Amino acid sequence: MATESKSLEITKARQTYSSELSKHVGEEVVLKGWLYNLRSSGKIVFPQLRDGTGIVQCVALRNTVSPEVWEALKGLGQESSLMVRGTVRADERAPGGFEIDVVDAQVLQPVHDYPITPKEHGTEFLMDQRHLWLRSRRQHAVLKVRHTVVQAVRNFLDNDGFTLADAPILTPAACEGTTTLFEVDYFAGEKAYLTQSGQLYNEATAAAFGKVYCFGPTFRAEKSKTRRHLTEFWMVEPEMAYASLEDVMALAERMLSHVAERVLENRVEELKVLERNISKLESIIAPFPRLHYDDAVSRFEWGGDFGAPDESYISSKFDKPVMVHHYPAAVKAFYMARDPERAELALGVDVLAPEGYGEVIGGGERATSLEFLKEQVALHELPQEAFEWYLDLRRYGSVPHAGFGMGIERCTAWMCGIEHIRETVPFPRMLYRIRP
Repeated sequence: MATESKSLEITKARQTYSSELSKHVGEEVVLKGWLYNLRSSGKIVFPQLRDGTGIVQCVALRNTVSPEVWEALKGLGQESSLMVRGTVRADERAPGGFEIDVVDAQVLQPVHDYPITPKEHGTEFLMDQRHLWLRSRRQHAVLKVRHTVVQAVRNFLDNDGFTLADAPILTPAACEGTTTLFEVDYFAGEKAYLTQSGQLYNEATAAAFGKVYCFGPTFRAEKSKTRRHLTEFWMVEPEMAYASLEDVMALAERMLSHVAERVLENRVEELKVLERNISKLESIIAPFPRLHYDDAVSRFEWGGDFGAPDESYISSKFDKPVMVHHYPAAVKAFYMARDPERAELALGVDVLAPEGYGEVIGGGERATSLEFLKEQVALHELPQEAFEWYLDLRRYGSVPHAGFGMGIERCTAWMCGIEHIRETVPFPRMLYRIRP
């Protein structure tokens, strides 16, 4: 009966987290989590408990816990769920700098066949086990960095006077061409698509609020199978009324500098787990070098967009992001404004990250002429009726305006220094993967 009473006491006790142990040295606490690892040495067992905020080593002596608790602990397998009660003790040798001297424990579910073992596993196996792979230290670190990237972006834009005005995910028309859209058969008599970008709607809300951003999932049906591409990804898109290409470049470099600063400040331990060379992140400080397309293309054929090898070559010449601007209009979206002195150029910019991460931001000025946009819609064989609301923005108070889009996953991969974008989202959707 005494053991049941202690177990009940653990179950009802207020939970302390491993990240808070520095506040409770010398106090008795209760931790609730999962077994990360287990070592034993004679009459002592060392269960390592992870609780989502960190990993802490616990110390259970055979003569200080009940026989039932001792037997339960010494045979536990990885990812068994348990609760531990004990006293917090500072120890510089321990992971995280603290240990728990266990006085009681309760196992909720013992596990003995966890599929992800300490041995090497292939990527496809780990992706099939993604729902469990998320529990590993590396994946945990990557997604904590992602959290900070998202938080930093939101805080930066909010503090810079932007209003969050999210765009719809279901749209009646393409934003950047119809070949990479997911069609949705739902609305009677009318085609709908999963959004590629919220930018067209941003232009409408910018005319209402001045400075806006949308932040949500976007979808690309292109048949890309590279380390830089996902079928479903998250994108933040700020848009500014009365703004130019220069304003876009200034905003982009300030925002990326802020993101890198926050990651360096708040994710020290995660960057250590990822073995990230932080000097690469410390160099992400505005201003960024700016390179006209004419100069960037000196070793390539003029007129084409840059592929991954081209972007990697260009960015390798700099130790921080480089902004390539004034691309040929033919390789940019129909709504992009043209250079008044060279009509074959678009007032657009791509921000290329160093270390081979490629384009992390793309944007520029939007065309303001109603007649020009009508011509572009026809030229791209887009249905004008689906764009009438967009053309209204040029009929009623058209002004210079500009903005950009940044993919969260690609930015996170860069911050983490990891090779493939698939690890930067909890459940990636790729060309050949829709499970789990």
